[in-house]
Amino acid sequence: MKATSNGVFQGDTPLDFALPLAILQICLVVALTRALAFVLRPMRQPRVIAEIVGGILLGPSALGRNHEYLNTLFPVKSLTVLDTLANLGLLFFLFLVGLELDPKALKRTGKKAFAIAMAGIGLPFIMGIGTSVVLRGTISKGVSGPPFLVFMGVALSITAFPVLARILAELKLLTTDVGRMAMSAAAVNDIAAWILLALAIALSGTGSPLVSLWVLLCGAGFVIACVVILPRVFAMMAQRCPDGEPVDEIYVCATLCCVLAAGFVTDTIGIHALFGAFVVGILVPKEGAFAGALVEKVEDLVSGLFLPLYFVSSGLKTNVATIHGAQSWGLLVLVIVTACFGKIVGTVVVSLLCKMPFQEALAVGFLMNTKGLVELIVLNIGRDRKVIQFPFFFSSY
Repeated sequence: MKATSNGVFQGDTPLDFALPLAILQICLVVALTRALAFVLRPMRQPRVIAEIVGGILLGPSALGRNHEYLNTLFPVKSLTVLDTLANLGLLFFLFLVGLELDPKALKRTGKKAFAIAMAGIGLPFIMGIGTSVVLRGTISKGVSGPPFLVFMGVALSITAFPVLARILAELKLLTTDVGRMAMSAAAVNDIAAWILLALAIALSGTGSPLVSLWVLLCGAGFVIACVVILPRVFAMMAQRCPDGEPVDEIYVCATLCCVLAAGFVTDTIGIHALFGAFVVGILVPKEGAFAGALVEKVEDLVSGLFLPLYFVSSGLKTNVATIHGAQSWGLLVLVIVTACFGKIVGTVVVSLLCKMPFQEALAVGFLMNTKGLVELIVLNIGRDRKVIQFPFFFSSY
């Protein structure tokens, strides 16, 4: 597709060109997701739920059943541009997620939060692997064994840290004992899940086991290099941005370019561009005005405009209507029960062993079971690498 049209008066149809079509798609997605968020607000649902529902509604599961609508507003030739914009927004969103994680705070969480986090990821991961064996023998025949097991284990065991943070903020629970414990455990859980995801991506390569080993070693080398170099660079930038004064634009621009460069390096290694952005976000110093200025300048554009595109991109590849028959519904229930049961039970049992009151332990268990964007990221990466293959996933329509 060409980027821009000459206008309707010269015989061009704007929807046949990339830029006007992308503008219309973004406006449609934002309008629908905001309307759904307004409708769901009385039920105290976070905005991510509205974005997930909006993505499904715009895809072949609902409105996409009308092929004229689908071929006009979301033609196949436009999906590359849409996916690129969505992943670019997702790249900076994962950078913001990393900004919310403070490694120094994780050191202060103590053994209790660490134990809860490990139980919250360990039991559902093991149960997820068991579920994967069932899925591989029924609707996912022919997929590679170890990568599929790890991908599904990660997808079923992860806690959506950014969604949990927003839920706790909306409910004014961030400063309570339950909120602090849930946030600390979810942060540890998030980092462990990303390490497992990097392992799964390395194992999903089509080459020899030696290639997977090289991917892991290069990924570890990248993280070590970032840990050695970037904190010093960011500390120098933060020192030149005193509290109460505006942050110099050159430092914001340099940091965002660093995010893009890290994404390029990890994508070149063969892990995923998102991993590099997440690592850079973790290493930005959280004290002072620098981190706050980065969030202020990036968050609204990314969360408001580009991130909803990722849910639509996922929704366009999914057709819920293909789930029919006793076997499909039975497997769907199995996956849901496995994910929720393992996460809640594992967290509650360890919380009780740590001498937390039952009511607080149950609250932490349900909070740790928060799902959202990160699980979609894992499943989409697995789908793109042909590690995960389900009947309701489409390569195109």
